[in-house]
Amino acid sequence: MHALELIKVRELEIAVRIWHPDAPNTVIAWHGLSRHGGDFAALARELGPQWRILAPDTPGRGLSSWSLHPAHDYLYSHYMRVALAVLDHFQLERVPWIGTSMGGLLGMLLASEEPSASRIQCLVLNDVGPELDAQALTRMATYFSVVKRFNDFSELLAELKEQYRDFGIDTEAGWRRMALESARRLPDGTWSYHYDPRIGEQFIHDTPRDIWADWTRIKCPLMLIRGAHSPLLTVQSVARMQEIQPSLVTLEAQGCGHAPMLDRPDQVKPIATFLQAHGNVDSLPWWQRLKRRFVS
Repeated sequence: MHALELIKVRELEIAVRIWHPDAPNTVIAWHGLSRHGGDFAALARELGPQWRILAPDTPGRGLSSWSLHPAHDYLYSHYMRVALAVLDHFQLERVPWIGTSMGGLLGMLLASEEPSASRIQCLVLNDVGPELDAQALTRMATYFSVVKRFNDFSELLAELKEQYRDFGIDTEAGWRRMALESARRLPDGTWSYHYDPRIGEQFIHDTPRDIWADWTRIKCPLMLIRGAHSPLLTVQSVARMQEIQPSLVTLEAQGCGHAPMLDRPDQVKPIATFLQAHGNVDSLPWWQRLKRRFVS
């Protein structure tokens, strides 16, 4: 990342990772359940210096605070308040949103409710939709609610490869980088992951809602990326999503399950095209933007 902004939301500190801070265009990139904003480094590189990437760490993950009250703070309703606080902090009235898994569902909720719907200019969903496979969700909730301890860093690396094999990472360097960004050392010298194990409690405390009804209410332009081998988002769900939102742009990411890392040109170029069409993109080169600033 090129910069880091720390925002206070009630008693929690929210870390926002930033790439290309002086770019003319801005997009919010929000990570999945057990990840953090650092996952979007490759996306920032592929999108290029035209785009400022703001990638918050959700409470309980990465560099953001862990909550003393998980039943109140590890909920989508609170994540929505955090998201709006981020938009307000950066003075963003409307902004494109790219969301992986949980981050995509968060974007859907914001785009479906007033007054937050007007803040989402267009929405890119990465392997998430209104209906997700129940067994896959149960496996995720069970895994992430248990504290993981590893005697050696190599054990953590091996577990990471197994747990996130569907991300499509295909190099040893990529796995080592992900492990370095995912690990924290415990007081007894063992290793664990960066996130609070209690983040899984949102599956217990969050209020069930009809996400299909939310999907129907969304008015902004929509794009959906599905991992070709995703166990979470089925082909049938995608078809129903298209029936309700006929203008939905879809892309199937080959060699991935849940969820694509958005780190390859064949995944990012279609996103760039979508953003170019719907994001009010300022395409002037930096020297012309500088000239315009002084002239005005």
